[in-house]
Amino acid sequence: MLLLTRGEVEELLDPDELIDAVGQAMADLSAGRASAPARVAATIAERGAITAAMPAWVAGLDALTTKLVNVFPGNAGGPYETHQAVIVAFDPANGRPSALMDGAAITALRTAAGSALSARLLARADAGVLAVLGTGVQARAHLLMMPRVRRLSEVRVWGRDPTKAAQLVAAVASELPARAVATIEEACDGAGIVSASTHATEPVVRRALLAQGTHVTSVGYNVSGREVDAETVRDALLVVESRETIVLPPPAGANDIAWPIRAGLIDASHIHAEIGELVAGVKEGRTADEQLTLYKSVGNAVQDAAAASLVLAAARARGIGREIDLD
Repeated sequence: MLLLTRGEVEELLDPDELIDAVGQAMADLSAGRASAPARVAATIAERGAITAAMPAWVAGLDALTTKLVNVFPGNAGGPYETHQAVIVAFDPANGRPSALMDGAAITALRTAAGSALSARLLARADAGVLAVLGTGVQARAHLLMMPRVRRLSEVRVWGRDPTKAAQLVAAVASELPARAVATIEEACDGAGIVSASTHATEPVVRRALLAQGTHVTSVGYNVSGREVDAETVRDALLVVESRETIVLPPPAGANDIAWPIRAGLIDASHIHAEIGELVAGVKEGRTADEQLTLYKSVGNAVQDAAAASLVLAAARARGIGREIDLD
């Protein structure tokens, strides 16, 4: 079995290839060529944390994986990241473990790749201003991925901690025209793409702040709250990873969608498409420049499988990693 460290995973995972591989995996999922059951998790109530299992099979990529991921929100601001994970890849011919790799880097990059894929499919062609709400690992990953699908003339970063926002901007200043802003209002004003990746309990994405034609990506997760307000969900062309799982309670689904349904503001038919249906051309995306679009992501195991398959193929081709014997 091949053992791959986080540094090796980051070295091997090509961001542009990842966006395409995530698209193929999501298309396979929507077409029934992939299997990924709803996420299951044990709750560590004392820490406000979860430990979850995410198995997946993607036929088109010949990828069979399981991710074990821990989400510890209390780690924020400390020496450890909020998401800790490992991924095991299996030989699809016989089920034997073929690789064990760090899953934290994959989780960050494949999530942002999904958002970038949604922007490629749904954002206006001239969407040049990006607002990033949040300052954590996902915010940084989105700043890496979004310029790959749209030419950005301005990037605004907002976070609850101005120091962290300034640090994030400094980290990308040589690559992007980025600046930190003091308020969500300033971040969103006229932005063509708004990318939220927070642990908010109260919405940071608010309909009143969004310009016509904005594309919103939301990857934030909180069992006790939501990142996107109900009015945004109601008014937007809504795209998700899976119709089946998005409406489930956490840890599988999103309160952002389930709560407006529960309140009677929308029903499940308001979900316009799965992103895999857009990739395959089964469903149409944006139809007008003034249209508000929303991609709400909770993460799907087929995305991990797609990323792991790329990492494993590159590792074998380049002779990277350490072989260990489990027998």
